[in-house]
Amino acid sequence: MYRGSNRHGGNRSFSRFGGGGFRGGRRGGFGGARRIKSFDPSFVINAPKENVQIPEYVITHEFSDFPINETLQRNISEKGYLVPTPIQDQAILPLLEGRDLIGIANTGTGKTAAFLIPLIEKVLKNSEEQVLIIAPTRELAMQIRDEFISFSRGLNIYCALCIGGANIRRQIQELRSYPNFVIGTPGRIQDLIRSRNLNLAYFGSIVLDEADHMVDIGFIADIRYIISLLPKVRQSLFFSATIDGKVREILNNFVQDAVLVSVKTGDTAENVQQDTIKVISGESKIEQLHELLIQKEFEKVLLFGRTKHGVQKLSDELVRRGFKADAIHGNKKQGQRTRILEKFKRSEIQILLATDVASRGLDIPNVSHVINYDLPETYDDYIHRIGRTGRADKKGIALTFVS
Repeated sequence: MYRGSNRHGGNRSFSRFGGGGFRGGRRGGFGGARRIKSFDPSFVINAPKENVQIPEYVITHEFSDFPINETLQRNISEKGYLVPTPIQDQAILPLLEGRDLIGIANTGTGKTAAFLIPLIEKVLKNSEEQVLIIAPTRELAMQIRDEFISFSRGLNIYCALCIGGANIRRQIQELRSYPNFVIGTPGRIQDLIRSRNLNLAYFGSIVLDEADHMVDIGFIADIRYIISLLPKVRQSLFFSATIDGKVREILNNFVQDAVLVSVKTGDTAENVQQDTIKVISGESKIEQLHELLIQKEFEKVLLFGRTKHGVQKLSDELVRRGFKADAIHGNKKQGQRTRILEKFKRSEIQILLATDVASRGLDIPNVSHVINYDLPETYDDYIHRIGRTGRADKKGIALTFVS
């Protein structure tokens, strides 16, 4: 049970989620999104912990075992990567062999490096090779771009980042230099195709990352269109946390004779402690939040709200109270969102408030706590929100306010 001190010097207890979190809303098979707001919180709080023994995965490689370029090896080592994660351990060799691959994995399992390392090696062996990487959100696309830059240092290969909210003329200029890697979001990729600034006919390698989220947020028509323009002979990589009906429809037209790599052990990471905070009658919610945030263990907090207006209003109030806080949401320009996110990554601010624009795929180091100030709309949103903590084998805490 999670305990937080209150202003009167006593202890306040918060009920704990049992094992897998929102058990009442778990889907059967490949069901659709579940709406948390229809749940009975008392059922969630009192759900028994699942007693499931998951065998520990045994890593069979070190990065030095992979047959890749010496400079690429050095870049991997300088990032502090010595032992692959399970998805890297299983995926890199088949990808180096040119196989198609389906990766099913929890968020934060290291899949970006799993596909970037072999694809960079592929380009090094053939300078004419072009790679298209599609991600559902601008922030995730930028994160992939940043990872690419660190892995490709000193190798004379380049990428173009093609996302909405950024200067399209600059992106067109980058495409005219024929970069080996194009990383982007579906809407902007489609814009560039229709304006004849991007021709997919010569892209021999394609990655769809977080495919389930691209379907969830309405990009399925864009993805179908993009796939229709790809060459028939290609290497296709497909990553998703779930494979439901619409995702399977895309998948069936995308890969051929694919290697399946599944390292998903459950909906939530085992090293994320999940607790609830009961909103106390007669006490304001913001005061309860304040009492949490002044505790020293709340070092780096990602707080989620439901609306753009609500997130900004709460951010302004926390700043007024003396907290180092800022917010990212759809009303802020992409440049603002990027700068604020970088400040949070560098721990220049303690609290980042966000709508769900920040909940998918972002790798923010050392987030101590995720706070769901407002309930997420769906169970899947909850899973992706709390996946921002407890990453890379570190412990994390996820707290959810309930009425």
